Amino acid sequence: MSALTAIKVRNGDLNKLQAADDPVHAWYRFVLSFPPHLVREYLEKFALSKPTQTVLDPFCGTGTTLVEAKKSGIASVGLEANRLAHFASGVKLNWQISGRKLLVLAQEIAEQTATDLSTEGIADSLELPLFSPPNLLRKKKPAIALRGLTPERLKLLLANSISPLPLHKTLVLRDQIERIAPREYQSHLLLALASAIVNDISNLHFGPEVGVGKPKADAEVIAPWLARVAKMSADLQTVKKLAETPAVAHLADARCAADMIAPRSIHAVFTSPPYPNEKDYTRTTRLESVLLGFLNDKAELRALKSGLLRSNTRNVYKHDDDDAWVADHGEVQRIAAAIEARRLELGKTSGFERMYHRVTKLYFGGMARHFDQLKTILKPGALLGYVVGDQASYLRVMIRTGQLLADIAALQGYEVVGIDLFRTRLATATKEQLREEVVVLRWPGKKK
Repeated sequence: MSALTAIKVRNGDLNKLQAADDPVHAWYRFVLSFPPHLVREYLEKFALSKPTQTVLDPFCGTGTTLVEAKKSGIASVGLEANRLAHFASGVKLNWQISGRKLLVLAQEIAEQTATDLSTEGIADSLELPLFSPPNLLRKKKPAIALRGLTPERLKLLLANSISPLPLHKTLVLRDQIERIAPREYQSHLLLALASAIVNDISNLHFGPEVGVGKPKADAEVIAPWLARVAKMSADLQTVKKLAETPAVAHLADARCAADMIAPRSIHAVFTSPPYPNEKDYTRTTRLESVLLGFLNDKAELRALKSGLLRSNTRNVYKHDDDDAWVADHGEVQRIAAAIEARRLELGKTSGFERMYHRVTKLYFGGMARHFDQLKTILKPGALLGYVVGDQASYLRVMIRTGQLLADIAALQGYEVVGIDLFRTRLATATKEQLREEVVVLRWPGKKK
């Protein structure tokens, strides 16, 4: 194996979920989630080991830091503004329910769903096939009109995200879960459905951007869902001894952390905020958000985006003013000016391209605002780790995210302990090696 191949393998493996970390973490994950082993490494570096210590993840996503802290017997708090991701975090932190009862309920729901579908002339198996045929379309037409989504909800989705027959079966299963399962068990069953929707039922693919692949005329629904519930049931048996370790995820904006968390209550922070690029993170969870009822129309989508850090042009609004926080930061202003100059040079005139320079300032201004919010809730001497990556998405102008965040934090009174290389990534456009890093900070306890 060449040295270059070895580096590629090592970099790829670094961000993967290791087999030993599979319990709970695998219930539902973003395609771009950072790995549990990285969290574990920094919990040890930050000397966190007790339930009396509290770690914060202000961009907690689907709960990687919170779950790993709970597994390690350390109290944790998370903030997440995406309703579906917040829901996933909350479910993944709830180890109080009976895994055995969860599976019994799922089997009852599966049998009832299969019966109802059969009555409608639709077949769907309770067991996963040994192989997956390319097309499961039944020759017999359904005896009823298929259920679908309202026009308002359909407009929120990528076209052909899910085919009509799998959609109908998914909606029937969802309704059976809500009808049969007691409230304390519904969330786990619905999260398993969300995972099955993305990975087994839909036409989506991730590479890492979300897109639509070849439409599947039909797909099994009950069996992949039931398999995921069975995995949850087994995992709950293995982690139940740590069920009492405090862990909570708040539906909140990381730029307003002080509104949610008590003063001087946080011993450490470990997180991975969005990077400044054109990834609309709400698209990653859009299908399951709509099917589970977290998003119903464009107004709700706009409200969701308004609560997120401005990291892409699709969630920038006229009233945004986070850029004021970096109005005097020379390097951020230089990069924004370089992006705008490159746009003019290339003759790019689309509405999104015109906002590239602005979203860059809004992103770093939002992070400055976030750092300011943390000052009242951190204990003196608290250590912070931010997993971030270089970007060149905006017309190939390089943004060294880690270096800039370290400088912004230092200007606010944080001590920069170091910038650790986590891995490198190859930029598609420029073919440059981009650094993915952990920016390590320390809060000395005095506000600047």
